[in-house]
Amino acid sequence: MSAVVAEVMNSIGRAAVEAAAVLALADTDRKNAALASAAASLRARVGEIICANARDVDAAEAAGLGGAMLDRLRLDAARVEAMAVGVEQIAALADPIGTVAADWVRPNGLRIQRVRVPLGVIGIIYESRPNVTCDAGALCLKSGNAAILRGGSESQQSSAVIHSCLVEGLRAAGLPDECIQLVPTTDRAAVGHMLGSMTDCIDVIVPRGGKSLIARVQQEARVPVIGHLEGNCHVYVDRAADLGMARAIVMNSKLRRTGICGAAETLLVDEACAATHLAPIVRDLLDAGCEVRGDAAVQAVDPRVRPATEDDWYTEYLDAVIAARVVRGVDAAIAHIARYGSAHTESIVTDDAATARRFLARVDSAIVLHNASTQFADGGEFGMGAEIGISTDRFHARGPVGVEQLTSYKYVVRGSGQVRP
Repeated sequence: MSAVVAEVMNSIGRAAVEAAAVLALADTDRKNAALASAAASLRARVGEIICANARDVDAAEAAGLGGAMLDRLRLDAARVEAMAVGVEQIAALADPIGTVAADWVRPNGLRIQRVRVPLGVIGIIYESRPNVTCDAGALCLKSGNAAILRGGSESQQSSAVIHSCLVEGLRAAGLPDECIQLVPTTDRAAVGHMLGSMTDCIDVIVPRGGKSLIARVQQEARVPVIGHLEGNCHVYVDRAADLGMARAIVMNSKLRRTGICGAAETLLVDEACAATHLAPIVRDLLDAGCEVRGDAAVQAVDPRVRPATEDDWYTEYLDAVIAARVVRGVDAAIAHIARYGSAHTESIVTDDAATARRFLARVDSAIVLHNASTQFADGGEFGMGAEIGISTDRFHARGPVGVEQLTSYKYVVRGSGQVRP
């Protein structure tokens, strides 16, 4: 660990603690004003953002970054506009801070309220996606938390410009610049310092990236972690599925954007409808340029299908590749997901309400859908403005991590002189 890196990180941490104390008391109007100004800055500086991003993309291509990661890295005018709209949507959300989640009076006259409060200082460690700089900073701001953002080296130039837009918003609203800080070094030692040596500054870590990053954070972090593992998402086509609907949902789930965590990685088809539904769906995928790796039944419908291995059922491809299997009904689909899935997002396509209820109740994933694409696994699509990520944890936060999920609570007790006997 370089002494310089350690001092930089410690300075960032101390500043974040001071800023968090100010931000926790900031009223809703001031936070919303900062967000509105940040959105305006993103739009005004779109050309600068795209130019910085082009430099990042060129360097990433030269370094041999894969297609899925390049897709996550790349920005254009539409994606910058989507970031600005996301910030405005966050501003439009109800402010969770200070809201009363529960309120009751005890027989002795004590009034007890459970009130939402910020978590404090949130460290976000992420790879490739520069839009996370915007989403994470804005969500932390609205939820009253100071943010320490450590983006990947591949998105450094893009993230720097985006971060400066957020800081412009803070300044316009009279809030400290240090409410949202971007780690200025790409030295990997900075990550280790965040995880193991900043327990007096950072209250929670949120990782967003590949399996190796998530594993490192979970192994090394000395503060609580909100994170997800892989997005090994499934679409199950039931015997009562409308064929046209099934074809559209499978294609969108897999190919709309292959590099996101909500992209479908495995297709399961009920053997009761395989004769009518399997071949059209598989051919749709193949004709669109998607590689299909299937079991014997799937291989039989088209010679272009490659044999699936046991590893394929566990794999998050983040690419135009999908594993496919024929199963014996909804219970077999549920069992497959329980064995191989990552508890992220699963969808059932069926017109049978009872079968849908069975699937939705028994599949233990963060998000379960009926007759809808897995690519709706997104905080913006849930009306949450944006998200820091999709949590597959089973405590504190699960599913899209938005404004409300970045809060805790305290108990406020009001009395009139009561003492305990």
